[in-house]
Amino acid sequence: MKHRVSFGTSSATIAAAMLVTGCMTAHVEQSRHTLTGVGEGDSVVILARSYHNGNYTEGGFIDCVGKHLAGGSSGLVVIPDDEFRDSFYPWFEPRVAPKSPEDIPKLLSDAAVAKRFADTGVRYIIWVQGSTEALEGGGSISCTVGPGAGGCFGMMWWEKDSDYEASVWDMRQLASAGMVSTDVNGMSFMPAVVIPVPLIAPTQNAACKRLSDQLKLFLVEGIS
Repeated sequence: MKHRVSFGTSSATIAAAMLVTGCMTAHVEQSRHTLTGVGEGDSVVILARSYHNGNYTEGGFIDCVGKHLAGGSSGLVVIPDDEFRDSFYPWFEPRVAPKSPEDIPKLLSDAAVAKRFADTGVRYIIWVQGSTEALEGGGSISCTVGPGAGGCFGMMWWEKDSDYEASVWDMRQLASAGMVSTDVNGMSFMPAVVIPVPLIAPTQNAACKRLSDQLKLFLVEGIS
């Protein structure tokens, strides 16, 4: 997935040391189009968007981002994906959902839809696209079993990449507020000296936390 940046872009690269969870590097980036803020009664909804060939971002990742945004002392009011889609059926089904902020006025021209948005207080729709994919690996482990002893010996490793982008639509200004993205790459290892010991790099969990933290800053504090 390629990142498209307009203005006001900031980025940070964070490296984590290899402990018991493998080795990871993370990149966070954002682009702001308008000022943001969250007032009393405002809520947000996080929806999965197709990223290629009709595939959708993992539901577990969407749930993770929602929980992080709702947590803490500055937690936001987050409407669950399924609840939102059911409430606005069929306007946010994949085939008819708006494709860009420019489609919002047409959507709100339906009085029933406009009333539901007013009732639910949805200020921001956050469309998330991306995925976690296995890239490459290598090595081998051999195991033997004997009458008196046995075990496994060798080393295996594999790489995963968790690349996600969140587009923020401001339903009050009827415009795109901007974009936040994160890309976490991790190398996992499984050394075996008698017993294989997996050292897993949790790239998807790391991507969820970094994307959520940056989104909260983006929405609540308007930090570029």
